[in-house]
Amino acid sequence: MSKNSVGEDQPAVEARGMAKAYGEKRALDGIDLTIPRGQVFGFLGPNGAGKTTTIRILATLIKPTGGTAKVLGHDVLTEADAIRAKVSLTGQYASLDEDLTGYENLIFLGRLQGLPRPACRDRADALLAAFDLTDAAGRPVSGYSGGMRRRLDIAASLIVTPDLLFLDEPTTGLDPRSRNQVWELVRRVAAAGTTVLLTTQYLDEADQLAEQIAVIDNGRIVAEGTSSQLKSRVGSGTLHLRLLDEEQRDRARQILGESLDGTVELGADPFALSVLLATGQGGKGDKDVSRLLGRTMNRLADAGVGVADLSLGQPSLDEAFLALTGHRTAPATPDHEDQTA
Repeated sequence: MSKNSVGEDQPAVEARGMAKAYGEKRALDGIDLTIPRGQVFGFLGPNGAGKTTTIRILATLIKPTGGTAKVLGHDVLTEADAIRAKVSLTGQYASLDEDLTGYENLIFLGRLQGLPRPACRDRADALLAAFDLTDAAGRPVSGYSGGMRRRLDIAASLIVTPDLLFLDEPTTGLDPRSRNQVWELVRRVAAAGTTVLLTTQYLDEADQLAEQIAVIDNGRIVAEGTSSQLKSRVGSGTLHLRLLDEEQRDRARQILGESLDGTVELGADPFALSVLLATGQGGKGDKDVSRLLGRTMNRLADAGVGVADLSLGQPSLDEAFLALTGHRTAPATPDHEDQTA
């Protein structure tokens, strides 16, 4: 698709005070959002936080009830057609005809978007090859695996190259191999110049793909920055501890709580504990870190608590989300926050 010069010098997305209410329920409570062109922007939050509502407003599928929003320089209320000509949306569920083959789906969607038949065939062949689906091109989509369907769904979003691609939780429900394949596809799309707005509940997905991340909770953006910036905002590091005896975990938790300025978290592993340290603890130098680890080990040893492993690392995005919102992200399940829209 040829680039339109209108708004080329403006951000891909610019929203101010954007809100959406369904009766008494406020799905979005006045968010400000600026997304530069040419990057992957991660929108991180649990089910019902407002991610899908944001995507649907920016894709002009629903109207905001407050604030303003521009996409690629065009207003979502008054210039919806101009926006739709430049964006693509891949939702949480595949928008494919299961009775058609993968190749036929791409041809059909290309024709719907006005491509001549020869151009449709060339584009379909190129996308099937790029997404490793050539061998399955002649098979009905009903026989595709979940990962294959998701790859074909993203390919369908690119039948006409968009300036902005909305990916709404693209890897929900996929196995690790398929998930990694989708990640690689997202990197390729961004490298080709398309801006990507990625919503996700997967913390490592945002960490892997996004140059900037906005954390949304209860319809409000609670933090924004790079992965490293978000982690640094919530603490200087995370102390990870693994015990020799799981029966000593309560004692270890007590000692760590008394010795360190931070909340002690119990992992699913009964031998493991972690502490998100307050900013400043441990310092930035190797000597300060060594002193912190040494003091902690001495106190545990004095109490007779056997330690198998002790390490200090950067906080994870999961720990950052907990510190910023007061709760962890929900398990990754489909988001139905807009089913009543």
